[in-house]
Amino acid sequence: MTRHYNFCAGPAALPTAVLERARDELLDYRGRGLSVMEMSHRGEDFVAIAEQAEADLRELLAIPDNYRVLFTQGGASLQFAALPYNLLGAGGRPNFLHTGIWGKKAISEARHLFGDVHVAASSEENGHSAVPRQEEIVLSDDAAYLHYTANETIGGLAFDYIPEARRPDGSEVPLVCDMSSSILSGPLDVSKFGVIYAGAQKNIGPAGLVVVIVRDDLLDQARSDMPTLFGYRALSEAGSMVNTPATYSWYLAGLVFDWLKGDIGGLAAMDAINCRKAARLYAAIDGSDLYANPITLRNRSRMNVPFVLADPSLDKAFLAEAEAAGLLNLKGHRSVGGMRASLYNAVPEAAVEALTTFMADFEKRRG
Repeated sequence: MTRHYNFCAGPAALPTAVLERARDELLDYRGRGLSVMEMSHRGEDFVAIAEQAEADLRELLAIPDNYRVLFTQGGASLQFAALPYNLLGAGGRPNFLHTGIWGKKAISEARHLFGDVHVAASSEENGHSAVPRQEEIVLSDDAAYLHYTANETIGGLAFDYIPEARRPDGSEVPLVCDMSSSILSGPLDVSKFGVIYAGAQKNIGPAGLVVVIVRDDLLDQARSDMPTLFGYRALSEAGSMVNTPATYSWYLAGLVFDWLKGDIGGLAAMDAINCRKAARLYAAIDGSDLYANPITLRNRSRMNVPFVLADPSLDKAFLAEAEAAGLLNLKGHRSVGGMRASLYNAVPEAAVEALTTFMADFEKRRG
């Protein structure tokens, strides 16, 4: 069996050690005589798996005691609807920072459901090549919360700071963040946020799971017409088991958390690895006459690195030769074209070394 290097934006690479452990436990979980996939979600074995996963995530992110951790379904996209339902019970308008496709989708869903939203700042004018600075952010007087996407997976645009969320009169509102493609890539001050949510299929585990971290005081801000399964309070009180959860995805997420703690040594160590990976790839791009990245230096994503070739007619050859070399899923998103290398936690440094070596060789032969 040959394992290639997978640069997919999601569902993304999983750590080899996690896959090997899951393989070994697939048919018989710790002598129980069945797979985790076959367990009752309310049985002692799975409840222990779920509780350990939450404990490990809390330890990794140093999540304060006044935050609930929810393991739910529907991916980040379902949260585009669940968030306004959970946070608009006292009135007001959702406010947004628009920095790319995923932020735009969140805005569109809130507008579709509730009509009026306020865009507090946008990077549209610069082609989503730089995020708005703090001084450009202007919330509405009736802001209920401020939502932003920390890392735009498609465009490769990342915030280099945590925004302050204050109305013009200085009053603070909850800061809400989609961290689907950046969570667990380094240390994080959770206390600065009201809600953090993340689809699992990038840095947490396989598709089918979404993690929501919500501050206690926001559990009772929901609209009365909210669908039951959207409710943060109900999910919290039921241990994320209002209905049958995505048990196997939850189990695998727990294995990833354990890998981050044990094999990697925590998020500070993961942060250093991710810095090295991104620096190596951007150096290869910047030192080339064939490759280019359009993002302002301070807002370059460490997780998703888009790049284009000076001669687009070489794109097909680049992708074909890369795949033949065991470098998979480098094609850029259909909306932007070009290439994209996603460097999530499970992508090893050796993969980036192999990619940059291939890029240099391709340029020498084709550029």
